[in-house]
Amino acid sequence: MRYQLIACEIMLREAALRAATSPNVIDLHFLTKGLHDNPDALREGVQAKIDALDGQPHDAVILGYALCSNGAVGLQARSTPLIVPRAHDCITFFLGSKALYAQRHSEKPGTYYYTAGWIERDAAHAERQPADGAGLDQSFEALVAKYGEDNARFLMDFQNQWISNYTTAAYIKTELGHRPDVEAEARRAAESHGWEFEIIEGSDRLIRALIDGDWSEDEFLTVPPGQRVVAAYDERIVGAEAPPTSGA
Repeated sequence: MRYQLIACEIMLREAALRAATSPNVIDLHFLTKGLHDNPDALREGVQAKIDALDGQPHDAVILGYALCSNGAVGLQARSTPLIVPRAHDCITFFLGSKALYAQRHSEKPGTYYYTAGWIERDAAHAERQPADGAGLDQSFEALVAKYGEDNARFLMDFQNQWISNYTTAAYIKTELGHRPDVEAEARRAAESHGWEFEIIEGSDRLIRALIDGDWSEDEFLTVPPGQRVVAAYDERIVGAEAPPTSGA
């Protein structure tokens, strides 16, 4: 079988490894991590890549994306099925299953996760709106110059609130091996924000299943050609439906 993988670049190392060992032929396409800054930009970027691949030889398009703040909602399959992991965000890929993600979220909901890809891939960013946290990590003076003083104060308050929502920095050690530099970055963040720190043993089981075509109904959604992704708001996380007809 031949699959076109469209994935966030934060899983480049893990996906490339599993593509190299897969029984399938995998064509790899990675999009910038910065698309996560704006769900609309993420949707547009992924859909553009799906459309560009239409007509090229493949049996399915497989997504290395989760629901991602509804960024996957509206994505449409074209001439072949679209395979979407049933996951809320990319951390599920590095933990290995949505069950482990749910367990972690229940036990330690205020955890900020660090992986090698998350640290390494931090260049281009999509533009945010002020209400969505535009300007995070910029100086107060830069924010004033761009948005005005009132909006600048709002954004600084937003950033401080974001930090206060977390209590733990967790370094996910994947099956590619230990990365002391990534662990050190996570430790620095924990110390800077007054968070706890921990190391988690990760798993690329879900990435391997996606690439190898082991698509159980419980863990993957198959979107038939002509249908689109919708949010399910239950344990399925995502579903598929036909788009409304013209004039509806």
